[in-house]
Amino acid sequence: MYGVYMMFNRIERLKENFLNAKIGIDSERARLVTESYKETEGEPVVVRRARAFEKISKKMTIFIQPYELIVGNLASKPRYVPIFPETGWEWIEEELDGNASTPSFESRPVDTFQVTEETKQELREIFEYWKGKTLQDIMKKLCPEIIKKAIETTTLDNLNLWYSQDGHVSMDYPKVLNKGFAGVIKEAEETLKDLDITDPDFQHKRSFLEAVIICCKAVITYSKRYAKKAKEMITCETSPERKKELEKIAETCNQVPENPARSFYEACQSFFFTHIAVQIMDNGHSISPGRLDQYLYPFYKKSIESGEITSDQALELLECLWIKINEIKKVHPWKETHYLGGYNNWQNVTVGGQNSDGTDATNELSYLCLDATADVKLPEPSISVRYHDQISEKFMIHACNVIKLGLGNPAIFNDKVAISILRRRGIPLEDARNWALFGCVELGVPAKWGGRTGDVIVNMVKPLEMALNNGYDPRTGYRLCQGDFTTFKTFDEVIKAYKQQVDFFIKLWVALSNTLDFARQCVLPDPLVSALLDNCIKEARDKNEGGALYNFTGSGCVGAANLGNSLAAIKKLVFEDKVLSWAQLKHALDTNFEDDKTSPTGEEIRYVLLHKAPKYGNDVDYVDYLARDLTSYWAKNVENYRTGRRGYFGPAQLSVTANVPLGKATGATPDGRKSWDPLADGVSPAEGTDTNGPTAALKSVAKLEHEIWTAGTLLNQKFHPHVLKNESDIKKFLALIKTYFEMGGYHIQFNVISREKLIDAQENPEKYRTLVVRVAGYSAFFTSLDRDIQNHIIARTEHKEIF
Repeated sequence: MYGVYMMFNRIERLKENFLNAKIGIDSERARLVTESYKETEGEPVVVRRARAFEKISKKMTIFIQPYELIVGNLASKPRYVPIFPETGWEWIEEELDGNASTPSFESRPVDTFQVTEETKQELREIFEYWKGKTLQDIMKKLCPEIIKKAIETTTLDNLNLWYSQDGHVSMDYPKVLNKGFAGVIKEAEETLKDLDITDPDFQHKRSFLEAVIICCKAVITYSKRYAKKAKEMITCETSPERKKELEKIAETCNQVPENPARSFYEACQSFFFTHIAVQIMDNGHSISPGRLDQYLYPFYKKSIESGEITSDQALELLECLWIKINEIKKVHPWKETHYLGGYNNWQNVTVGGQNSDGTDATNELSYLCLDATADVKLPEPSISVRYHDQISEKFMIHACNVIKLGLGNPAIFNDKVAISILRRRGIPLEDARNWALFGCVELGVPAKWGGRTGDVIVNMVKPLEMALNNGYDPRTGYRLCQGDFTTFKTFDEVIKAYKQQVDFFIKLWVALSNTLDFARQCVLPDPLVSALLDNCIKEARDKNEGGALYNFTGSGCVGAANLGNSLAAIKKLVFEDKVLSWAQLKHALDTNFEDDKTSPTGEEIRYVLLHKAPKYGNDVDYVDYLARDLTSYWAKNVENYRTGRRGYFGPAQLSVTANVPLGKATGATPDGRKSWDPLADGVSPAEGTDTNGPTAALKSVAKLEHEIWTAGTLLNQKFHPHVLKNESDIKKFLALIKTYFEMGGYHIQFNVISREKLIDAQENPEKYRTLVVRVAGYSAFFTSLDRDIQNHIIARTEHKEIF
């Protein structure tokens, strides 16, 4: 069966309904949470949060769509998104009607949302209550002015985390499947009973545990409502087959997630109720299913062996689940769509890998997860394959055949490097072998990891621009880091000036991140997620306070290739070969290579920079090790700082799509890149500069110190479809991946699509509404992306042979 992709009739209908559903904004959750907060004035904030979720679970609109087997909805209509006024309101109010600089939700060119006039009016009224009380309001008060200026320069960028819960977590789904929320409630009640009344933190712990119990009971309430709904629908259903399905839905929703799952069907439904409940309470993205093929497998095996289901029926259930996961979306502020475009929510399913004893963990469900992705052909969930030396070649070939389809899934990760990353941070081997993805490439231990990633995006190129301009940012005029950088007599002086800027901005990065932690502790405790993280109930401590067993805070660093290429150009062309004087280079950068009155002209200088200096991505040590050493300088310095969650910083080299807007705020660079052009994404070579083929590109990337990037590194590669025509090509492709991992690479993902097709899709979007591409650490419908992001994907080097 594996590799024979089939579209079940049910899935065809569910997918078509999904694609045809209008995308809009729902005010129902905002109204309910506001009503609850008004009713709970004076109570501890963690209890208020729980009571609000309790009210939502009792009152929100629920529905069961035609043909569904897995149920649960996020808002009052399919593909609608709720609003979370407790995190922030100003940007939403601004975008209800839009203004000269910001389009309205309906008039956005991408990530468009319908909003009725009734909804707009209700939201305006709701926001009156929240003014001065939200996470965004507190951050505006707490954040020092110098950090705000650093954000304006785009050396640091907060994405949307001033007005969002953080997410980036994979919870203890196995606990819910095996014990039910009734078991979690019992655990919290026993801990509550044993609290020491003389403990100075008694009241704080008691409030937290009470909130945990309220939240867990609310999830049960939510599920029971679906059981009741299904029974009501049976009375007016005419199809005998659908009546049986509704009866099964009612029975399942009465059993789970309150109680342990008894079958594969119940396990899938229990998982989804848990998953969507957290999305309803919080608006954090990258809430990931983790190792779904592992914790669902015992239920799959039991149901298969008992004859309750066939493997085809199990696949159909997974595909129903995949479509439900695609329904979970959130709305980002307009300016953030340039970083996070494509309606994605970064829900990552990790398959394959190892068991705790180091044996291969691949099972039948690992294959079926890949088959579901190949069959449904929707952007989510992201699928990540954990590769290791003992993994079945059959499974890896299967994964490569799915990559060949051009969906951007699965991404492939190197178990050896991932486990080394975690062991380096003191994680026991048994836990390290259980790692999973929590977003793009961010890794951690499911159920035990309470840190976060994506809190800050770091522009590693901007400090170089400032160093070359005596500490000033030419775009804003800010000079945040003092120092005399007016002249450089040696290359070492350039490096010294750059590192001085880096040291300064790392401190701001740490301060900003810890300020966010403190603000969340004040207004956004997270009792439901905390209930499903090991150690939080035991210590009676919220995850935002460091209650989980492991707590690391990661941030994405952008522009490795531009940084390495720029420094290589300065070193070789100015200081070694003396092809250019410092004054000539500086003037060319200041004028964006557009001054044609000089000799050489600006464009001639740009040509020299582009073609006469070595470029990262071509297996040239000269530039590759510059990129390695300077990016590692960031990682090694920031990991010495402590976070607001009793943990350490764990940086990443990933960009989401931030390399495009960060490029728009960064002037011309010595690698020949013009002002406002995109920066390189993740650890990928800069657009079009890796000219020696994929093997050379991977050899360059492998030279980076992947093991010190605790939150991962991201590598994009693009191949023309003719490269993967037959089985022989697939085996060569797999050999390429294996070789990269043997050299120490951590992650790789692929677009298998031609430049011509992408250009045609850009020009004729109506023909390509279901075209899925890999963007960054996620896939999205190509036509849903901002044009600048589309152009960046088109401009990536397209390899037309493997070796």
